[in-house]
Amino acid sequence: MRRKARIAAARGIGKVEPGRLPDTIGFDGRCYDLIVLLDVLEHVEQDREALAALRDRLAPGGRILLTVPVAPWLWSEHDMLHHHKRRYTAASLYAVARDAGLQVHEKGRFNALLFPVAVLARAVQRLTGRGAASEAAPPTSLNTLLRHVFATERHLFGRVSLPFGLSLYAILTA
Repeated sequence: MRRKARIAAARGIGKVEPGRLPDTIGFDGRCYDLIVLLDVLEHVEQDREALAALRDRLAPGGRILLTVPVAPWLWSEHDMLHHHKRRYTAASLYAVARDAGLQVHEKGRFNALLFPVAVLARAVQRLTGRGAASEAAPPTSLNTLLRHVFATERHLFGRVSLPFGLSLYAILTA
């Protein structure tokens, strides 16, 4: 079992099984009311096939909640370091969902407060030719600041449709 799976299993919240999208999902073919993919789909080579396989695992009325990085023009060493296959546009994500036999029930952008920072960082990286990507976790103080900035947006959900952001969410139905 991989390290992250061991950590998840150690928390004792539920059963952890190894798997790989789209062909080795596990869990004995059971169906679910909710399947959650938080920053997963961009790591899967066969994204349409993965969503189609998960569609087949939805119980009647079930939903898939997913988040993905947006804005292909922001592609950088950061994406490569984290083994991303792609960044999405809203249109490309909805097309993948539609091709997988799913409908977009709800959608939106988030992580808008950090969007200008990321755009500026990518511009500096491109101008200087120096990548700032690192596998190292950010210092605790920076990580705490980023967590607070990111958490601030939760007060906007359901009230404001953000016109931009580093991430896109979608709730999909069969």
